Amino acid sequence: MNFSQTPIPEYFTYFHQRCDATGLLGFNIVQKVKSAIRQLPYAASADLFYEYLHMGEQTSYDCLNKFDKCVHLYATEYLRKLTAQDVQRLTAKHAQIHGLPGMLGSIDCMHWRWRNSPARWKGHYTRGDHGYPSIMLEAVASYNGWFWHAYFGTAVSNNDINVLNQSNLFSDLLAGEAPPCTFTVNGCTFNKGYYLTDGIYLEWSTLVKSFRNPIDPKQAKFTRYQESVRKYIERAFGILQGR
Repeated sequence: MNFSQTPIPEYFTYFHQRCDATGLLGFNIVQKVKSAIRQLPYAASADLFYEYLHMGEQTSYDCLNKFDKCVHLYATEYLRKLTAQDVQRLTAKHAQIHGLPGMLGSIDCMHWRWRNSPARWKGHYTRGDHGYPSIMLEAVASYNGWFWHAYFGTAVSNNDINVLNQSNLFSDLLAGEAPPCTFTVNGCTFNKGYYLTDGIYLEWSTLVKSFRNPIDPKQAKFTRYQESVRKYIERAFGILQGR
């Protein structure tokens, strides 16, 4: 999407700070976005945060409504499924940079701390070794930090395996609707792309793990390559957490 040639929608400019009829400055972009974001996790009424932000019910509702439309502004570019062109670009780039043809990205899960979780949900979303509520995020990231798959919201009583079973990552593949991904390795042709994972995941043909105990130089070399490339997802998680 070329935003330099696309008119900015009205719901996007809504968040700019403006003056009222008396010349006083109204709410700024931080206050408006904060109002919308604070409403999302609680599914509460718009006037719930009146004392916190001193913002009226209608203004809070407008902030949430405009924020939702702004998210959809980027949907055609980021929040979407892979296309055949995306698959071709990703696999070609991964093969060029790392010599890993057919690689679609790295998959992993992270715990996102939920600072303001409702008290009635804290037990369900708190793991003993963490000591605080958190939500699990499953994501796939490519070489340039693009999250083209995200499954968010599962409780911490889950682990990477059953989160993968719940998510829709392989739904198109199972339905026969996934974009084609054909590549050749050592004279063998494959028609499914794969993801780099850590050791907790199952032995599936679409998941490629490193060797836990490599026994020869080839396995040791592959393990070094696999673990270094899988850092893409760790780096992407670090970006999300502001590290």
